[in-house]
Amino acid sequence: MPVTTRTTDARRIILDTAQRIMARKGYSAVGINEVLAGAGVPKGSFYHYFASKDAFGEALLKDYFADYLADMDRVLAPSGQSSAERLMAYWEQWRQTQSVEECQGKCLAVKLGAEVADLSESMRLALKEGTSAIVDRIEQLITSGLEDGSLSVDGEARDVAQALYDMWLGASVMAKIHRSPAPLDTVTAVTRKLLHL
Repeated sequence: MPVTTRTTDARRIILDTAQRIMARKGYSAVGINEVLAGAGVPKGSFYHYFASKDAFGEALLKDYFADYLADMDRVLAPSGQSSAERLMAYWEQWRQTQSVEECQGKCLAVKLGAEVADLSESMRLALKEGTSAIVDRIEQLITSGLEDGSLSVDGEARDVAQALYDMWLGASVMAKIHRSPAPLDTVTAVTRKLLHL
């Protein structure tokens, strides 16, 4: 196996392992040794792949958002459904991944957002970039829904997209606090009202 393939595979295993662990425990509570042990990678090799824990955190978030956005693009892709139906399918998928107790590695923006935004500027910027890309896609689908007549909004598509994302993010945090999907049920109903569905 070429060295570059081994390097890429080990780096990928470290990031995947860290995502699973940090989705449960947070960023600050997880040490590099725990991640490396979980990944089965020698302790001394961490700095071969990442210059620092901060650089590792940035890479983790960028990798997470790349996967998240690719999955989001699959859900939102034209499929014979209206724009409104595709957008509601996205929110339903969100609801499903946020209402399970462990989130199964699907909720790093929810889990790490407030924690790392104050710890690291590079990680804050990675979060900002990733969440902005999510809002961009929501805005595009709202605009498409306005064009195909499957939804309507009061105000600008961008403002509604941002408000929806903010509400869903907040509802996800509240679902964790209450250990109940009720906040997600509430935000689903409000989303339908905002989109006039």
